[in-house]
Amino acid sequence: MRAQAVSAQAVSDYWNALMARDESAALAAAWAALDHGVPPESVVLDLVGAAQSRVGAEWAANRLSVAQEHAATALGDRVLAALGGHPGYRRGAPEPRGRVTVACVDGEWHAMPARLLAEVLSLSGWRVDFLGAHVPGPHLIAHLHESGPDVVALSASLALRLPDAHAAITACQAASVPVLAGGAAFGPNGEYARLLGADAWARDARSALAVLDRPMPRPRPPHQAVDDLPHLADQEYTHVATNRPRIVAAIVSALGERNPMMREYTPQQMQYTIEDIDHVVRFLACALYVDDASLFAAFIAWTRAILTDRGVPAQALTSALDLLGTQLRDFPRAVGLNAAGHAAMEAQAA
Repeated sequence: MRAQAVSAQAVSDYWNALMARDESAALAAAWAALDHGVPPESVVLDLVGAAQSRVGAEWAANRLSVAQEHAATALGDRVLAALGGHPGYRRGAPEPRGRVTVACVDGEWHAMPARLLAEVLSLSGWRVDFLGAHVPGPHLIAHLHESGPDVVALSASLALRLPDAHAAITACQAASVPVLAGGAAFGPNGEYARLLGADAWARDARSALAVLDRPMPRPRPPHQAVDDLPHLADQEYTHVATNRPRIVAAIVSALGERNPMMREYTPQQMQYTIEDIDHVVRFLACALYVDDASLFAAFIAWTRAILTDRGVPAQALTSALDLLGTQLRDFPRAVGLNAAGHAAMEAQAA
């Protein structure tokens, strides 16, 4: 018998409840889907998970505030926790499949993708230790020694977390636990998961289940980051990462000289400006880490779209990139990345 799909009505009811911050109505929509024969995995991924993806898109388009996005995410998490109360949610006992630790890498606060994965793995018979958001490396490794999982599923949504993900991957492998990497940070086709030496990669929760249906490879022997990324020997990443506060301060100061209107900025406007420039420098450092100009170019294109939707002229970002290039003129890889950022903006404007 074919499994029932999540209906358009259920999707609409759940979304409307989410936007109204009506927890009872959101849970009722999810339970109604289960009552109509929708498999629990589909309710988790195609109702709750799909709504969460829409929340992110609505925030990016400036149709939801940060507070509204956080409220919707928290409500979705509570719905996931309450699904277990439905009598049909865990009907039957799936065959035990082993133990998996699911965790977000250090600094990664977007825990919902990992939460969805943990729920789906649990429904499929895995014994899951879900460690949540922002798990520092030493705490993760201590947990591995205490619990002895068969595999670690590491989640990262923001590419900024790739250096931290690399450290976590190598540390887990040194503890003899293979790593399954997942999340948008690792690239649309898992290119950064492979680059950073993960033992496997999954696009989403369903593909993670398929990956874990097969025996995981033995983890790589202990090694250093530079063994995976020999370009780090040029120290450009280290320079930018270490000197980021100074670079940001210099750019902000020069922008103020170019644009006298900045003297009229409120403290909040100035803080937003500093944060935006800091984000640009951090992304450039991350692109240096993986040596991929397309990563920085895609971020700049995304940032331009975000700022445009919020009424910030594109010239502000162009000026910041010009000044960043001046700060990094003695670093050829960084200069190349900055040029890719400029090219991405010009392509968007064309």
